[in-house]
Amino acid sequence: MSSDTLTRADLAEALHRQIGLSRAESSRLVEQVLTHMCEAMTQGENVKISGFGTFVLRDKGERIGRNPKTGVEVPIAPRRVLTFRASQTMRERITGSD
Repeated sequence: MSSDTLTRADLAEALHRQIGLSRAESSRLVEQVLTHMCEAMTQGENVKISGFGTFVLRDKGERIGRNPKTGVEVPIAPRRVLTFRASQTMRERITGSD
């Protein structure tokens, strides 16, 4: 990889090299997996990938925020946020601790 970002194309290329799928099949498979994950989260489901982590949807209530420049209080509307929690296995691989 030439950058610090893993892209869809990088994932498809890895499938092509490591599994031997054609580039078109690899690209299609990556798109299908990502689409399936997005559809699940759109329907309010969390997505858990064993050994990797969990994408968790949370509903945040309305709250009062403050404009840091002016100090004026403004209401922040309720919203749904997506967070990622790395699995213990992933955290150990990232930090290098066993």
